[in-house]
Amino acid sequence: MRKISATIICLAALAAGPAIAQEASQDPAEETWLPSLMTETPAEGFDLAVSMARKAVTTTQTDIDALHALRPNYAHDPQSLIDVSGVVADYFATVAAANDYWRE
Repeated sequence: MRKISATIICLAALAAGPAIAQEASQDPAEETWLPSLMTETPAEGFDLAVSMARKAVTTTQTDIDALHALRPNYAHDPQSLIDVSGVVADYFATVAAANDYWRE
């Protein structure tokens, strides 16, 4: 059940991504938190993927108190941590493709 819930939350965050990006682009004076998927190195790409995953969570759960209250539920749950790793891996694959896998 937890895996299904985590998957639903991740999918909701991924589905909301284009709408969030569109909202951010409507105000040209407002700087976006994600100006580009381009990074210099794979390590920077991985850091970007982690940032994207974290942003998806805070965008989905806007109540910071609730977010912090839920943390103990998943912080010590190995399956939840594995699920998060899968989300980061998906984002990293996107960043890697955008960077042509850092080929020279």
